[in-house]
Amino acid sequence: MAHPLSGADLGTLRRVFADGGRPDRWGTAAAIWGAALGRLPFTLAERALIGPRLPRVEDMAPPVFILGHWRSGTTHLYNLMSLGAWGYVPPVAVGLPHDMFGLARLLRPLLERQLPATRYIDNIPVTPTSPQEDEIAIANMSPLSFYHGIYFPRAFDRMIDRGLFFDGCSPAEIEEWAGTFTYFMRKLARDQGRPLLIKNPVYTARPAMLRRLFPGAKFIHIHRNPHEVFLSMRNFYRRLLSVMALQDIPPEIDIDATILRVYDRMMRVFVAETEGWEAPEFVEIPYARLDVDPMGVLAEVHETLDLPGFELLAPRARSYLAGIEGYEKNSFRGDAAAIETVEHALAPWLARWGYTRPPLPGRAA
Repeated sequence: MAHPLSGADLGTLRRVFADGGRPDRWGTAAAIWGAALGRLPFTLAERALIGPRLPRVEDMAPPVFILGHWRSGTTHLYNLMSLGAWGYVPPVAVGLPHDMFGLARLLRPLLERQLPATRYIDNIPVTPTSPQEDEIAIANMSPLSFYHGIYFPRAFDRMIDRGLFFDGCSPAEIEEWAGTFTYFMRKLARDQGRPLLIKNPVYTARPAMLRRLFPGAKFIHIHRNPHEVFLSMRNFYRRLLSVMALQDIPPEIDIDATILRVYDRMMRVFVAETEGWEAPEFVEIPYARLDVDPMGVLAEVHETLDLPGFELLAPRARSYLAGIEGYEKNSFRGDAAAIETVEHALAPWLARWGYTRPPLPGRAA
């Protein structure tokens, strides 16, 4: 697994490489194509054998989706809630979504040894049972993914906008993505055998589509101070580009502008599409409350959405929280220019949730 795209199918690779342009890391690119070719018999066999045995969407229990912009606390909430009676996305399903019932199980010990000790972007531990977001899996199955902009930074903004907002996509391409996504969800439902809990910041830009694809689905939106999100997203992009980009990073990439543009557009789409949504299908929580009172927030989420299993979750969550008590978060203190930039670009969202500016270095909060 030389790269996350090592789990892709040949059709996806052909389209993504054609769209993203010539790679500069030829060795990694060759390993990606070699992995797809080597897996081809297993991939074809799994689709033929497992496909007819997958549940129909209408026979699945409605999933619960955790939404929120990256770096807003979605992972922390996901880790806590997954301790209940939920199915979720395991690491092997992310790396080998086409082969999760066959080759992935055969190679699971080897794949688990390749897992990093922590996530690339922060200090959160990664274990063989850690719940994962599904976007890397979707990038291995579809040419429409946010991650393709990171893999092919010469097409950075264009591929990010296609993967997030379907910019420039035909109705047929969007429906193809929807079919791929539901196919992956059906595989997860069979693999996990429980109602699914799914976390992916990308889906914050398409809640109405999720509701159409999965009638009865429930949604949790978590938000965080946009100042903190902005500073953390700088680190997010720089870390991921440094380890995942298959091309040299063009100097003209403006990460700050991308963060601000995507945040504002994503929130506008989200607010418009969820207008009028309420309990027991929808709940919104601030990250700050989850940080200081996680058990209270978990109880509120379960009560508001009428979710079962809090009695099972509560002791596990307390044990998990005790185990990460010494966890040290990435620390990002604002600079004056960044603060002014965020206050100008994201003023509506600061006002909507009542957020204030962070402290400057050397000054009290």
